[in-house]
Amino acid sequence: MQLIVPGDVVNLADRVRGRSVAGKRQIIGITGSPGSGKSTLAELLRQELGEESAVVPMDGFHLANAIISGTPLSARKGAIDTFDVGGYLSILERLRNNDEELVYAPEYRRGLEEPIAASIAIPTSTAYVLTEGNYLLAEQGPWDKVRNYLDEVWFVETEREKRMSRLIQRHIDAGMEPAAAEAWAHGSDENNARYIETTKERADLVVRWD
Repeated sequence: MQLIVPGDVVNLADRVRGRSVAGKRQIIGITGSPGSGKSTLAELLRQELGEESAVVPMDGFHLANAIISGTPLSARKGAIDTFDVGGYLSILERLRNNDEELVYAPEYRRGLEEPIAASIAIPTSTAYVLTEGNYLLAEQGPWDKVRNYLDEVWFVETEREKRMSRLIQRHIDAGMEPAAAEAWAHGSDENNARYIETTKERADLVVRWD
């Protein structure tokens, strides 16, 4: 059943703790449209949950620029087919099994605009894994397998104007000219957002994050 709650980090952390089962790792998915604040919420939750938690971003599985450069994918980086979904599923399965002393996950470096392998270390003692990304509730295969590894998925909902402002500034900070940043946010990013919004009904929780 889908519930709508305000983005109160303390209460959300309590919700995660309240799901705890001795000896079982919790994996919580945080999804939503570009610029909705997924990564900010995940990081604040990690801080609230403490040393027993880690964030594993789906963005670490962006295809590298060397792969998409010179192809049609470069004009819509961030679309669902510009990620290594197989690699992401493999990490989720390993995190779910939790039978390795350490699992290393990649992260995406903004500014560099590239994924960096083995940047995040998740030991077996990590009780709470927060994984955030755009397509956690996508139904097209093989993305539809992602949900099998997650205990809950939350959809972060933010006012469109705020999302767009954040996205434009993010692209400018990454080196885009303002006009190009605005065009990308209203073009590729917004196309992705329209698709992601169709997945909201599958979420366990909708978090209003303004």
